[in-house]
Amino acid sequence: MAETTSPGDGAPARTPVQRLTLGAEDAGQRLDKVLTRLLPLVPRSHLFRLLRKGEVRVNGKRASADLRVAEGDELRLPPLRIETVPEGEAPRRPVPRRLIEQVESAIVHQDERLLVIDKPAGIAVHGGSGVSFGVIEALRASRPEETLELVHRLDRDTSGCLLVARRRSSLRALHALLREDAFDKRYLALLKGKWELGAKLIDAPLNTEARVGGERTVRVDPRGKAAASQFKVVQFFGRLATLVEVNLLTGRTHQIRVHAAHAGHPVAGDPKYGDEAFNAQMRELGLTRLFLHAHSTSWPDVDRQVEVSVNAPLPDELKRVLDATASAAERKVRPAGAPAGQQGLRAAKSPPRAGRRRAR
Repeated sequence: MAETTSPGDGAPARTPVQRLTLGAEDAGQRLDKVLTRLLPLVPRSHLFRLLRKGEVRVNGKRASADLRVAEGDELRLPPLRIETVPEGEAPRRPVPRRLIEQVESAIVHQDERLLVIDKPAGIAVHGGSGVSFGVIEALRASRPEETLELVHRLDRDTSGCLLVARRRSSLRALHALLREDAFDKRYLALLKGKWELGAKLIDAPLNTEARVGGERTVRVDPRGKAAASQFKVVQFFGRLATLVEVNLLTGRTHQIRVHAAHAGHPVAGDPKYGDEAFNAQMRELGLTRLFLHAHSTSWPDVDRQVEVSVNAPLPDELKRVLDATASAAERKVRPAGAPAGQQGLRAAKSPPRAGRRRAR
């Protein structure tokens, strides 16, 4: 990478146009992850802005954040202003010690290849979009000698199993398993109303690039990307709510939340796709967050010829909400707002789409 030119210690440095040839260590990685590694001092929000404006080019063409790069690809970076840190000085905004301790204490599995974090709700997986630090920044600050990369993502308000690779070779291997549908990822979600669809595969394509008032909003769209979620009832709470397990067969942004709302049973506490009246009702029962938890994940360890499985128990605050919901159900309380289950049923019963993942 070309060196920056700086007008003085601590002042913003401006880089020239850079053209880089990507090596084997980057093969198969998303473009946004490659940019984050190459430009650690540039905020992710700025990197995404450059991608949207087409200022980052791969092999001379505009490229999206989710593009998988290949060895030998030529990457063009525009001139950038980067806030430098004078030699010998600490970064001006270090990762808070409290966040580092919180993330380290949430590790539920680790080996020489990866970490699994039981991510608390309210913590982003990475900085950007108004958040300075997330899980990956905290881990890198705690373990500066390691090369740590997110294997996948969780929404900020979703808790549960999050995988972090400790080596680039491990990241490539885990991404290969994801592409081969070898991961089993299961979530627990509390949905509005009584789910009467039984074990249901919702196979509804999603447009993940829609914008409403400048804010990203995911929608069911026949022209969108294939998306499939397998819903199974765990427990009914009268007609008030239903606890379900969701087997995530594809990994689209907000997939479970949008599919649940599309079936007429939005996730409790969802401010974006949920039912406002039902959310207010659930707040009275103690719910202060999105009721969505990644409770288990498993995958084959090819080298050891074993299946690895990691579980993250439902957080105590969500267990208390279930207790309160059970009490309300005994009193025959019904969900507030529009009747549940009255929309999206024909889409939920649509025939399988070619190319989707198979349910296990």
